[in-house]
Amino acid sequence: MSNNLLFLSQADIIECGGEDIAIAVDAMEKVFSLHQKNDYILPNKSVLRWGDMDSESTRGRINSMPASIGGDYNSVGIKWISSAPQNPDKFNLPRATGIIILNDYETLVPVAVMDGMLLSAMRTGANSGVAARYLAKEDSEVLGLVGAGAQNKTQLMAMAHVMKNLKKVKITDLNKQRAQEFANEMSEKTNLPIVVCDTAEEAVRDSDIVITATVTKTPIVKPEWIGEGTLYIHVGSHECEFGVIDKADKIVVDDWEELKHRGVETISIMYNEGKFDPSNIHAQLGEVVNGVKSGRENSKEFIYFNSVGMGIQDVALASIVFEKAKEKGVGQELSLWGTAGDSAKL
Repeated sequence: MSNNLLFLSQADIIECGGEDIAIAVDAMEKVFSLHQKNDYILPNKSVLRWGDMDSESTRGRINSMPASIGGDYNSVGIKWISSAPQNPDKFNLPRATGIIILNDYETLVPVAVMDGMLLSAMRTGANSGVAARYLAKEDSEVLGLVGAGAQNKTQLMAMAHVMKNLKKVKITDLNKQRAQEFANEMSEKTNLPIVVCDTAEEAVRDSDIVITATVTKTPIVKPEWIGEGTLYIHVGSHECEFGVIDKADKIVVDDWEELKHRGVETISIMYNEGKFDPSNIHAQLGEVVNGVKSGRENSKEFIYFNSVGMGIQDVALASIVFEKAKEKGVGQELSLWGTAGDSAKL
């Protein structure tokens, strides 16, 4: 068995289908199914930060996310991903950067190291694509986006792939120029008209699907902005007022234990303050995917979906890219223990 480690750059990942939202959405649907079947191992996400939770929106954080998932993947690894909110404006760098390490499922020897920034964004967008597939109105036409960063790009890609009746996209951001650049780039990519809104309220009101992906410390979305039949996909941390969740007809999450552990999302903050009863959670998304619990049952339900993100999603998508890279001969081989063919010295 080879002792070599395969390094995959972001360009290598793109060459191996890492930017294909259809692949990512289908993979995440399978992951949610396996999650419901308990065919996974998911230690709690570990967070390195410089201060309290509020410091994450200024100084930043690094998340460590080990995971193993079975099914067709039999994949094990870890994502090490940072979020530095000051990077785009101060250093002209992406807010989120990271790597994914894969280990062989049997020997547990490391077999790949790859860029984690693109795959993390793709799987997060794809998570929302699965949520929309089961929880949004099939005839949804208007999408409202709050936040014009890289994350909402993959959110939009997923919505454009899953929701076939979309006709209009609204985008807002504190940086109006960034919102306009987002609209120009993504309207060309998705062939959808994108309107830049002056306020979050304008982006949210009268939207069939609302997605917030920001680094705000202060809640943005108010309950009176949410209309009948809306699906609200909450991607960031404390992005909505408590009343939004209280208003929901159905509350769906990806993994409640992980949300509680992470503790920064609105629903987790409510729970910690004794203002949310977890018995009000209708389902985890895997239960909906597998038909154990219902998804949307009528066009009037306001459904709230919150996803904390799980390492099993990252290693599953990374394993798909890794297999494709081996097939295509893409990437750079590195030797873990010295000259090719050498054995470990200890």
